[in-house]
Amino acid sequence: MKVLHVIPSLDPRFGGMSQAVRTLVAGLQPQGVYNEIVTLDEPAAAYIKESAMIIHALGKGSGPWCYNKALYPWLVNNLSSYDKVIVHGLWQYPGFALLKAIKKVKVEYYVMPHGMLDPYFQRAKGRRWKALRNRIYWRLLERHVVNSANGLMFTCEEEKRLAYEPFGPYKPKSEMVVGLGVEEPPRKSLEMMDLFYACYPELRDRTYILFLSRIHEKKGVDMLVDSYREMLTRLKETDPRTEMPRLLVAGPGIETPYGRQILKQVDSYPGLKERVIFPGMLSGNMKWAAYHGAEAFILPSHQENFGIAVAEALACSKPVLISNQVNIYKEISGGQAAVVADDTPQGTYKLLKHWIEMSAEAKEGMAENARCVYEKHFAVEPAMQRIVKALKLKNKEHGPVTA
Repeated sequence: MKVLHVIPSLDPRFGGMSQAVRTLVAGLQPQGVYNEIVTLDEPAAAYIKESAMIIHALGKGSGPWCYNKALYPWLVNNLSSYDKVIVHGLWQYPGFALLKAIKKVKVEYYVMPHGMLDPYFQRAKGRRWKALRNRIYWRLLERHVVNSANGLMFTCEEEKRLAYEPFGPYKPKSEMVVGLGVEEPPRKSLEMMDLFYACYPELRDRTYILFLSRIHEKKGVDMLVDSYREMLTRLKETDPRTEMPRLLVAGPGIETPYGRQILKQVDSYPGLKERVIFPGMLSGNMKWAAYHGAEAFILPSHQENFGIAVAEALACSKPVLISNQVNIYKEISGGQAAVVADDTPQGTYKLLKHWIEMSAEAKEGMAENARCVYEKHFAVEPAMQRIVKALKLKNKEHGPVTA
């Protein structure tokens, strides 16, 4: 089977969708699926040139819609070479271009929304005009992209359930919960950790909690910093012998207005600057070393479709402290590998408080559970088997697809 993946960008700075496509391509290959990608990136970009994947980079798309006049003719000329097409994400030109091209070249296509039908984006404060734009765009174009597809592929049951809420008419031909695995992490090694601690010596021989994601309002970083400061103050007053773990906030976005706000937030509290570390975006072994060295992983997000970083933490046997807006929280909490709370300042404080007050034995047990949850729900091979099965069903089955 030959599959084409259509995505606006593979730039890793844009978050989980680009990583999801990389994981899919690597995981589907051993299942007998040949993959190619068409993307609106510059061919000279390092993440394109250095990739082993077969990528057709047509040049950068312009504006928020990511328009590129080269995409539609490319699709018309090449779609007949593929058995199936998966378009990743919504609300941008690639989906519309594919819909137009399908009218000329018949081929089955599937939509993987990656959480972009979540009602959060229509309800969140500060998104009033974007929500209005989305409603108009849905009526004019996007409903046709979604409802004309041979099927929608969801990463979890919660994503599928939430997709019914924000827009209508919403009438997908089929719905498949295929999951999304994350690759097996490299083993922890002395060399890996020495390199990491050489870069961040303030973390050597100290415990820390890891946040690894974009520094963005949606991720709740402001709540995390405030809650960390509140917890630190409380410990100094009531239990000064208890050592508060450091906080490692890793990810792109510190240079944005929101990121600068976070830095000011840290600077305004005495004693916080040396405890909250911002290494920027980590990748490769540096990223995995950050996971391996952490005591726990935290993500108090206001909306998280799958949470690749959450699953990566579980793969490294790390307990996760997450909000109940991370769509896979039920699977994780069911396996006793998570502390879960509301995506509020109070909820974020509860995450930290619960973790700090847990016994060493309870933390160790949760770490063991974390790896079990990864193997049961988020390993690559079972997810890839479900996707292959979904692509072969040809709309004969609705609802969850099981391997």
